[in-house]
Amino acid sequence: KVEIEDMDYDEEQDSYTYPCPCGDKFIISSDELIDGLDVAQCPSCSLVIKVIYDPDDFIDEQDQTTTFQAEVINISA
Repeated sequence: KVEIEDMDYDEEQDSYTYPCPCGDKFIISSDELIDGLDVAQCPSCSLVIKVIYDPDDFIDEQDQTTTFQAEVINISA
């Protein structure tokens, strides 16, 4: 288990990485975190890690909707 805070964020790739014992890096994308996935894989070996994070920090902004309320005011001239 690895805390998301202990991982390195790559802004260009929009992903998080963490060193793997094999010399490569575990990687998980922000999109995977938004989808609720919490397992980062190493592309060079079979190791995986569980990423500990707060799902509320990765809410898909496109899935959020904003509701506005309007009150009708009659103006008589």
